Amino acid sequence: MDALDLTKAPPRAPRTPLAGLDLIMAARTVDKVRASLPGGNLGSYQIPGFSTLMLEAIGISEEEFRDQVTRAANDGEIAAWLRERVTPEQIAAFNTTICERRVKHRLEDEAWRKKYAHAVSMPPETPLIDMLSKDDELAFLGAR
Repeated sequence: MDALDLTKAPPRAPRTPLAGLDLIMAARTVDKVRASLPGGNLGSYQIPGFSTLMLEAIGISEEEFRDQVTRAANDGEIAAWLRERVTPEQIAAFNTTICERRVKHRLEDEAWRKKYAHAVSMPPETPLIDMLSKDDELAFLGAR
C-alpha cells in the first residue's frame, strides 16, 4: 500500500470498518501505519495508544501488522488476513472494552486535558474513540 501524509488529511475514524471488518481502530491503524512508511508523514498522530491496545487485544504484534500493511495491495487483503487470525469473540471483546473508555475517565489528567482541550466541553459519557473523531474534525476543519 502507498504511504499516507496525515498532515493533509486525518486517518479514518475509529469506528470505520476495514473492508467490512467491524474491528474498531483497524482502518485507522492501517492509515497510521501507512503514514509511518517511507514517504509518509504521521504528523501529530502516533501508533502507541488505541492502536496498540487493539493489536494487543487481538494478539498481533505491530511488526506483523506493519509487514501485512506494507505487502497488501488494499484494505480487503488486510481484512482477509485479520479474519484468518482473529476470532469474532476477540473482536467483540475489544470493541466492547474500547467503547467503555469515556471522556470522564481522563478529565483528571492535566496533560490530556491540555492536548484535547475540546474534550472538556463534551458530555463526560462520550466514548474516547468518538472524541478522537471530533479532534480530527477540529484539526482539519479547513483542510477538507
